[in-house]
Amino acid sequence: MNPKATPGALQAQVAGSSFYAGMRVLPKARREAMYAVYAFCRAVDDIADDQQGDRAGRAAALDAWRADIDSLYAGGPAGQAAIVAEAVHRFHLDRADFHAVIDGMATDVAGDVRWPTMAELDLYCDRVASAVGRLSVRIFGMDEAPGIALAWHLGRALQLTNILRDIDEDAAIGRVYLPAELLEGAGIALTTPERVVADPRIDATARALSAEARGHYAQARAILAKRPRGNLIAPRLMAAAYGKVLDRMEAVGWKPPRARIRVSKVGLLWTVLRLSLAR
Repeated sequence: MNPKATPGALQAQVAGSSFYAGMRVLPKARREAMYAVYAFCRAVDDIADDQQGDRAGRAAALDAWRADIDSLYAGGPAGQAAIVAEAVHRFHLDRADFHAVIDGMATDVAGDVRWPTMAELDLYCDRVASAVGRLSVRIFGMDEAPGIALAWHLGRALQLTNILRDIDEDAAIGRVYLPAELLEGAGIALTTPERVVADPRIDATARALSAEARGHYAQARAILAKRPRGNLIAPRLMAAAYGKVLDRMEAVGWKPPRARIRVSKVGLLWTVLRLSLAR
């Protein structure tokens, strides 16, 4: 076995993430499958965010991941995709969702994303977040219809929250994920990332996108409130934790200068305990 694909090695990769608290309460097989999916996402995300490598080399690295995923599903040598092989076979994960994640990362490699249209942003969120959700809900043991709906809404809610949290960090590497319609609606000229995020009117844009995220959180919570089948502490935790991050950002606003809001590790552990007792 590839030493990087062992359960212990995969767990070590996840241990420092905000997702870890939610994953560790899953049954062993589901927990290890989620570690594997996280490791895959981390690997392709690192390629997309590699500011040292050239675009052609990074695109080739993503293509290599696509080829290895295809080989895994065809029964051939899995290569790098060996880290998800057990999860794919045990939980019947859909190859299209792995490809969607890679396609989302390829968007960042092809060119720095700047003020996409709302439709482009929604597709991006589907690829980099909701596709991960679709992989995850199979591992959680959800039925297809509520699982797909939860992945759709919670994935978008989490990704929009991340975008709103990382405005300055993204602008520093030439990216602005805030949609053109909302920026122009606030009267902000689409000039350079630095100028766009320094405009105090960005607060109105961010609040409009925050309302969009809130709608998705509400839909996700409504699905979870029906208590569908599955091990659902992890999505409940993420909805609760990142919903609080959005609350805090809304309270302080997005006018520059901005302080980055972080997920509280203590708060995550407390939420895990509360959700465990409420089951």
